Amino acid sequence: MTASAQVAAAPERRRYDRSIVDGPLSRAVWNIAWPTMLTNIIGGLQGIVDHVMVGHFVGFRGNAAIGVSWQIFIVVIVFITSLFTGMAVMVSRFVGAGDEEKVDRTVYQAFLTAIGISLLIMAPVGYFASPWLLDFVNAAPLVKAEALPFLRIMFLFSSGMMVFFMLSGAPRSAGDARTPMALGITMTVLNIAFNVVLIRGLGPIPAFGTKGAAMGTCLAAGLVAVYSLYKLMTGGWVVSFPRGGSYGPDWSIIRSLFRYGLPTGIQGIAMNIGGVFMLSFVGSLAQSAAAQAAFAVSYSQLFSFVTWTSVGLMGAAAAVAGQNLGAGKPERAVAGVHMAARIGLVGAAFLGIFYFFLPRQLLAIFGMNEPVVVEIGTQLLRVLSVSGLFITVALSYTGGLQGTGDTKSPLYISVISQVLVPLSICFVIREVSTLQPIHIWVAILTGHATRCALSVLRFNQGKWRSIAVDIGR
Repeated sequence: MTASAQVAAAPERRRYDRSIVDGPLSRAVWNIAWPTMLTNIIGGLQGIVDHVMVGHFVGFRGNAAIGVSWQIFIVVIVFITSLFTGMAVMVSRFVGAGDEEKVDRTVYQAFLTAIGISLLIMAPVGYFASPWLLDFVNAAPLVKAEALPFLRIMFLFSSGMMVFFMLSGAPRSAGDARTPMALGITMTVLNIAFNVVLIRGLGPIPAFGTKGAAMGTCLAAGLVAVYSLYKLMTGGWVVSFPRGGSYGPDWSIIRSLFRYGLPTGIQGIAMNIGGVFMLSFVGSLAQSAAAQAAFAVSYSQLFSFVTWTSVGLMGAAAAVAGQNLGAGKPERAVAGVHMAARIGLVGAAFLGIFYFFLPRQLLAIFGMNEPVVVEIGTQLLRVLSVSGLFITVALSYTGGLQGTGDTKSPLYISVISQVLVPLSICFVIREVSTLQPIHIWVAILTGHATRCALSVLRFNQGKWRSIAVDIGR
């Protein structure tokens, strides 16, 4: 190699971790997975703090309000963050090929697009549509009274969260999972501090109750976003905003973001609309408020320990698969996804032991002491102890497909497994018999098992090997 070529290659070696495409594969997967898993777990603590404090200071209706609000909010937010899936596909490929300029341009255009959508569309539409959305999920009147201000605050002040989600994906796709971890821990600490004050009140600050949980989340995300934008503009991270050139929208890159990200957005919307319909089934039960509270805590919070770790592994599988495919090493991409799935199975089995044998103790942490709520929640947690095994494998292989650029297959798989299968089961049972909570929980389990089988089958077909990812200069 000539001296000039060595100089040109030096920035690539300093900026990107090449062990993902050259070093031991198990270590490469784990180095991306564990910070992401820890970030998701710690980040999820803010939701647990919300539920614990609201459960004690407002009651189980406050828990139901937060659970219902998040289910609705995520339907919208998942569409916007799908742009970051498109960004991650492109970033991992360009990092694998060592093209820094394309990495930075992609990150900046993803930021512009997401902020524009969140400010100009998400905030105004979400604010005025919130009452109708709560009626759609059959939120009980007392639950709706708590949920409406929470949901409106989240819609209006979501821009900071968008930036945080972007910074959760871009560095990880480039091989740096520790920066998102540091940001996530910081946001969680800030969120807990704000919630302690805003939910229960302190000194001259009144108790805002359920509204305080939304206020704390938005304040914490906003502060982290301001710092992140400063770092992206000044440099020092593995990804940054480009220096020089035009800072306006680059429509060719934005089209590519939608090309790879839009199927993931539609997938997320379909899954969460399915979740909203599932909430509607839960709301139609004879003891709807108790069932909604049990669902909010058992599925949305406690089971999230499985989904948080599995989403971390999904991100690791996507980064490893995308970078190795970009570097021309598809067999390492396959092995990396298999490794992520094995790690996920061990974690899900460990958590399943707690869900199955200690459900009442776990529910008590959230102030769930009403007998009917505990009975329904215990039943759900024991079903989820098995369901977690399927969903962690499904998400690992979903990451492999998305990381290589095949974002359409997970869309079709999710529509079948997370919408058609469970909702059809609930609908048929309701029409021919009396729908009970256990019927809904088994429908969820069946959907997760279906998603696992289809995801593994599609990835092993290997059609992702021929997908090309590029943008113009």
